[in-house]
Amino acid sequence: MSLSECIKPDNDRVYFQLTDDMDQEERMREAELGSHTVRSHGITVARIHLHDWLILLLLGVIYYVLNTISPFYRFVGKDMMSDLKYPLKDNTVPPWAVPIYAVIFPILIFLGVYLRRKDVYDLHHATLGLLFSVLITAVLTNAIKDAVGRPRPDFFWRCFPDGKDAYDLIGNVICHGNKHVIKEGHKSFPSGHTSASFAGLGFLSLYLSGKIKVFDRRGHVAKLCISFTPLLVASLVGVSRVDDYWHHWQDVVVGGILGMVLATFCYLQFYPPPYHVEGSGSYAYSKMREESRSRNRSVNSVVAQNENENEVSGNTQVEDDHHHNFLGMGLSGNPSLAVDDLEQGRRNSQPLHIDGGQEIQNR
Repeated sequence: MSLSECIKPDNDRVYFQLTDDMDQEERMREAELGSHTVRSHGITVARIHLHDWLILLLLGVIYYVLNTISPFYRFVGKDMMSDLKYPLKDNTVPPWAVPIYAVIFPILIFLGVYLRRKDVYDLHHATLGLLFSVLITAVLTNAIKDAVGRPRPDFFWRCFPDGKDAYDLIGNVICHGNKHVIKEGHKSFPSGHTSASFAGLGFLSLYLSGKIKVFDRRGHVAKLCISFTPLLVASLVGVSRVDDYWHHWQDVVVGGILGMVLATFCYLQFYPPPYHVEGSGSYAYSKMREESRSRNRSVNSVVAQNENENEVSGNTQVEDDHHHNFLGMGLSGNPSLAVDDLEQGRRNSQPLHIDGGQEIQNR
């Protein structure tokens, strides 16, 4: 047997021992979380992040305004219609379904984790980060839609529902269809369904990666499949947008990148990267735990200092007792004998007076 074959089993044992210690520490951490529930700390955590919730409301108002105003009506000539004559179809994924799978479903996952771990910090920050991810993405997506005004692939039938096209003197279209349908026909770039899907489900993918420890170096591919499932759903939503002829493929690609990038930024505001040692917990809880450990260390140091002072005081007392014993004050046989000896010595040391006024010490 070679030397490498002998060393390899030892390395494996050391590695798995370290991972087992990490798992045990994680279980201890979860036990500590039992006292941080919605009832005990929920109001405090929400009050600390009150300004964040106000910003969320502001983002909601901005999204509503951007979704209401008319987009830029760019020039659309007759020679451009060859790429814009795809049939007008219904949505495979209706708009009302996007908040359900991109917001409500992830929050239900967060609630399930909370019921197991009782970590109000995780529940609050996961929900807040998710809402920030989706709303920021929605605001940026609609702002770009309104500014670009790119026609959808089915723009011809939105503009000319009867199939009879008309153009002005400079060659621009003169639409005679439904105004709302025409307005939506100028909002192709980027895809709102795709960006919102990746913003919500991308955040959920990062969250699951941290919670189930996908990058724990144990090689469990099943964990990777679990974390990739939300991204697969978001990708299929993007594909459906092209299949329904509501978006060009470039709209879907840019929307997916935009949503995933913003989801990553928002996730990293509240959590370490999923591959981090502390990736399963939020920054807020890690900070709180460090402060708790610092307080415990301070208390332990004070207790140790008091014990040292008591020990020094005890040693001083013992030294004094030894000193008194040396002088004859602590004779265990007959304490009164020592007192009598002292009195006798005091009497013997009284001065004697003789003639001539001279004093002689009687010893």
